[in-house]
Amino acid sequence: MDILVDAAIDTLKLIPFLLVTYFIMELIEGVAEDKAEAMVRRAGFFGPVVGALVGAFPQCGFSAAAATLYAGRVITLGTLFAVFLATSDEMIPIFIAEQADPNLLFKVLACKVVIGMALGFLVDLVQRLRHKGAGHLHIHDLCEQEHCQCSDGPLKSAIKHTLQVSLFIFLITFVLGGAIELAGEEAIAGFLAANPALSVCFAGLVGLIPNCAASVIICELFLDGTLSTGAMMAGLLVGAGIGLLVLCRENRRPKSNLFIIVLLWAMGVVAGFGFDLFGIVF
Repeated sequence: MDILVDAAIDTLKLIPFLLVTYFIMELIEGVAEDKAEAMVRRAGFFGPVVGALVGAFPQCGFSAAAATLYAGRVITLGTLFAVFLATSDEMIPIFIAEQADPNLLFKVLACKVVIGMALGFLVDLVQRLRHKGAGHLHIHDLCEQEHCQCSDGPLKSAIKHTLQVSLFIFLITFVLGGAIELAGEEAIAGFLAANPALSVCFAGLVGLIPNCAASVIICELFLDGTLSTGAMMAGLLVGAGIGLLVLCRENRRPKSNLFIIVLLWAMGVVAGFGFDLFGIVF
């Protein structure tokens, strides 16, 4: 029952973000899709900056919104990575609850934002060199994927999209919550503590779990001195929260989604090793 309630609460928190995102996308589609897409392309170079700053706000709903926007090719792949890497999820509440040094919180947030911006720009640069922009998928293609009737109006269509995605998120979150409950948070923590040499890689894998428990475990282990700064950063950088679930649900390209998830993990791990290699300690 506790797992069921937690899954429901996590899903309900996301519904406003999803509804607003879909409604905006429907308005863009219905009012001035061509002009809006042209504006996004012209301003696309600065997308990672905005994405990283917005992603740092303590709500995983922004990562879900970014995944939806990327599925409609409204934002670039680099902007999506910037949001995912900067997403703080439960980090800020945990640090505050544990009365951690405010300077520590600021340093971690600043590093996540800077890394998100830098890697976001790098991804977009590679995409441009490969002559792959934001793509030609239009927002209405999402409607075709969902087999909905967008002629009902932007609000009704946005509600339909939101309900469909929310149901998917609820089911997956419930299953993941059950798996974590069976394995035990202490077992996961013990596994990371027993393998310090590989803790950066393992922390990155734990961070990929689209559940707030992942960031809670990583923060607690770091504050207890079990994880190094590099391992902590690796886990928190890849912690995109529910955004990964929304990406897999909305972006109907399994190979592309797998590539994004693997690359996200690799970015977090490389950055984590960089912190430990250069002796950066928080």
